[in-house]
Amino acid sequence: MKTAAFEHVFDQQKMQRARGTGRVVTYLRDGKTCLDQLYQDGCAKIRLPRTHSNALEAVLINTAGGLTGGDVIEWGAEVAAGGQMILTTQACERSYRSTGAMAEVTTSLKIGRDAHLDWLPQETILFAGSRLARTLQIDLDEGATLTAIEAVLLGRDAMGEEARDAVFTDNWRIRRCGRLVHAEATRLDGTDRERDALSLLDGDRAIATIVHLAADADRAAQRLAHIRTALPPDANIAASQIGERLVVRASAPTGLALRRLIIPLLIELTGAGNLPRLWHL
Repeated sequence: MKTAAFEHVFDQQKMQRARGTGRVVTYLRDGKTCLDQLYQDGCAKIRLPRTHSNALEAVLINTAGGLTGGDVIEWGAEVAAGGQMILTTQACERSYRSTGAMAEVTTSLKIGRDAHLDWLPQETILFAGSRLARTLQIDLDEGATLTAIEAVLLGRDAMGEEARDAVFTDNWRIRRCGRLVHAEATRLDGTDRERDALSLLDGDRAIATIVHLAADADRAAQRLAHIRTALPPDANIAASQIGERLVVRASAPTGLALRRLIIPLLIELTGAGNLPRLWHL
């Protein structure tokens, strides 16, 4: 039989939570981007598959199998001047039901002069009752370029889930040489209004944002003119350009429908002209 003292001690115990830190740093040798530093701790692991290009590809893995309230993961990467890196994830990240606390994922990326980074994580799936706070900070040097995507699925398509009570925040800050060039904040607070309103999600369960930073405004305008010809006229997807920055936003009823919208654009905007193999498995 449990005594009152035992129950009090049990209630005071902290539940086990996942912690992880992963970071990769590169250098350039004979035109090829090579590994300089690799750090991984806790549930954050990084794998470097062999490729036939001069870019370094790194796969980020959360060995905890997902996120729940109180979990904290930090990712970091630095691309050497003139280098090229592709960062992706092994699979879709999953944010599970929380007992109250937020799960936190922070990503800090640095891109050297005239280098390019493709930030291509696969989708994050928000389960019912999940609570996730995500932060993305990117610093670019002069002449550096970037293609970045973040996509979110509200529930699993195959299970017919909608995760209407999921709470999610996503904050982006992108700077070039210390100058802020892109900032945005997304918040889903689990209300029916934001899920159903015509000016918000309008019933869609899959959303994505793509940001491309070109070397200059003229090149960004050329990219915009090209990808607009590939935008389906009857889909919830649009692209815009201000200066060197090109932004694409899309939403769809399902994750599969969203992928069909964004994959052709990502292929066009990536430095390698294709997506990592894990995107096609």
